[in-house]
Amino acid sequence: MPNEVIFILTVLIYLGSVLGLYKLFGKNGLYAFAIFGTLLGNIAVCKNIDLFGASTTAGNVLYASTFLVTDILSEKYGKKAASRAVAYSFSVMVLWLLGSQLILWFTPNANDYINESLKVVFGLVPRITLASLAGFIVSQNLDVFLYHLIWSKTGNSKKMLWLRNNGSTLTSQLIDTVIFTFLAFWGVYPNPVFFSILITTYVFKAVVALLDTPFMYLSRKIKPLSEEQ
Repeated sequence: MPNEVIFILTVLIYLGSVLGLYKLFGKNGLYAFAIFGTLLGNIAVCKNIDLFGASTTAGNVLYASTFLVTDILSEKYGKKAASRAVAYSFSVMVLWLLGSQLILWFTPNANDYINESLKVVFGLVPRITLASLAGFIVSQNLDVFLYHLIWSKTGNSKKMLWLRNNGSTLTSQLIDTVIFTFLAFWGVYPNPVFFSILITTYVFKAVVALLDTPFMYLSRKIKPLSEEQ
């Protein structure tokens, strides 16, 4: 299956999953996706792919989808709930960094067949995760701040939802992309590949940000089946 088709499918699956989890579990469903997205995104970003003729990583859609989560929380529950999602995800990423390295410290026995593969994947975790932590904590908090700043200027208007959604996300994802890409991949790839990843990563994240606007409008109409009291 072509990467371009998979890209379109992942956009629909991940953005749709955000709404599905929100419908089923309310805020807790959104928190769950935020954590899932940051964890799997740290692995997926290690895979370099070609998409529409450009070099990029496989984690763009998944990570970009987490911004839809914080925007829905901001829209429906306020700044405190959105900041909580950021704090939850950040804390789990720290534990992920610690846990993945502890696994590598164990000496495998003669029956083991997966340790070398784990070393390849988890060996990249410290740099990738630290880069992700730096980009994540800055960009996600900026996203929440800008969302509410735009909201304070435009009011709780459905017509202006696209502006606070896209304005906050496009700006914060640019900051995230620059921080993460330089910390994670500078010196890892040849310069032409590195800058291609930097540019295309933001372009594809921006595409997801624009495509998530209809999902943002749909989220306003959703009444969760289960909600924390």
